[in-house]
Amino acid sequence: MAVLDYLKDRRVLALIAIVALLGILDYHYGIHLGIEFAGGTQIPITLEHQVTAAQMDQLISILQQRLSTFGLKEINVQGIGSSQVTVQIPSVSQKDIQDVVSIIQSQGVFQGVVNGKVAIDGSSIVSGSVGAGQPTVSNGNVSWSVSFYVTQQGAEQFAKVAFGQANKPLYMFLDRPTSAIVLLNSSVLGSAGTSQQQALQALASAMQVGNRTIPVELLSSDAGNWNSLYSFFKANAGKYQDVILVNGTSQRIIDNLTALNYTVVTESIANMTPTLTTGSGISQGSSFIVQSWPAVGLLSAPLLNPGVTNGSISQSYVINGAAPTTLPLAQKETYATQQATLIQSVLNGGALPVHVIVGVPTVTPPTLGSSFERISVIALVLAIIAVSIVIAVRYRKAFLIAPIILTTLAELFIIMSIIGLIGTIDLSAIAGMIAVIGTGVDAQIIISDEVLGMHRDSTMKLRLGSAFYIVWADAFLLTVAMLPLFFSTSLVTVIGFSESTIIGALLGAFITRPSYGAIIGRHYAGKQNA
Repeated sequence: MAVLDYLKDRRVLALIAIVALLGILDYHYGIHLGIEFAGGTQIPITLEHQVTAAQMDQLISILQQRLSTFGLKEINVQGIGSSQVTVQIPSVSQKDIQDVVSIIQSQGVFQGVVNGKVAIDGSSIVSGSVGAGQPTVSNGNVSWSVSFYVTQQGAEQFAKVAFGQANKPLYMFLDRPTSAIVLLNSSVLGSAGTSQQQALQALASAMQVGNRTIPVELLSSDAGNWNSLYSFFKANAGKYQDVILVNGTSQRIIDNLTALNYTVVTESIANMTPTLTTGSGISQGSSFIVQSWPAVGLLSAPLLNPGVTNGSISQSYVINGAAPTTLPLAQKETYATQQATLIQSVLNGGALPVHVIVGVPTVTPPTLGSSFERISVIALVLAIIAVSIVIAVRYRKAFLIAPIILTTLAELFIIMSIIGLIGTIDLSAIAGMIAVIGTGVDAQIIISDEVLGMHRDSTMKLRLGSAFYIVWADAFLLTVAMLPLFFSTSLVTVIGFSESTIIGALLGAFITRPSYGAIIGRHYAGKQNA
């Protein structure tokens, strides 16, 4: 029988058309491989407490929006149960990993504080209105800015709080600590460019929000006053939870604080050093303003123009800052761009519904991914060969080998294309494909038995109909069995397995197995008629 005779069957044509269409889509859009094959990084996240399904969806949506805004592509954020999340990025660069960790760790709580009162917060920011401006260079200094709009209600609240506060600073915080004490080295504070007393006075004013302040305690350069400071920390151990201090602080001090059940948060010297500028309007007669302080999330502190403190309402705001003056110009520009993009990403995503703890990232190098890919291909090929040999030996019909291999390869190609176009192909998906090849033996045997050996008094159509009744029933049962895994959030690593198995079962029942049946049905019906 000529090859063209087999192509006349609509079932065979349907399979060819699907393969051709997916081939075009694969060529145009490409197949997305998981980090097991393409290389990348998986970052585990533990939530502070269990969340509802709605909160988990919100958390995943916020993280995806933050990371996509930052410019990272093909980010995969998945929930595991009700207290864990994994983030996968197609990169092993330490810088990219650090950027992602910084974005994830940020709770995204924005506050604008005037004279100790919250004038504006992140809930007032209009979604999608946050934009990062280009870095501005002036006299060797590089500044950055992030603009956004607020709702009418937020603008009215700001106008109310800012009324009569002309020339006072608007302290803009991102993730201001809510229960922390800052232990500041006197050497760090001395480098801020003013006397310690003036600096402490400015810090105390900036850290006050309502009736909750962030106490700033000064540790002498030789730590000689630690004993007296210890009494303060001991007395406030139940009131505050965290202590923020500079990296490199004496281990004895850290051990003392840990023994008091404080959580010690270490920061770099650069983050612990506040930037102070001269200005008017600070309480207690100080002439200094804390312009920025990364350790407590203070982004900037612009002075309020008298035009916005007379009760007028404005919905447009700008956060600005400057790169460290100690950096070379090129690095200043890079820093400014990254800082603005980071803040834009966090503000666009909004605040996380729960506090998160980022674990140690797991990196899969591209070379290891290539090895996984090669082994997976070998496993698939061996599975196809094994199935073909089993069928050929059972029936002693060499003709069966070609349609089995062709339809099985077409089935694998379709599964890979569908998963690779709408998701990512990972190791669990490959395992599902191998399982599909194995379960395909049952369908092949059922169809072949009906065509070659059983019910010879019936027509070929009746034989195939009897076979496919069983094939469809098996596919339905297998799909139902895999659905719990497909919708599972506690077994996220096997979702790819269930995807492959379900797609393979449905393809086998409605596309590839009918094609196989059509080919051998035409072949042996023709021989019988002859």
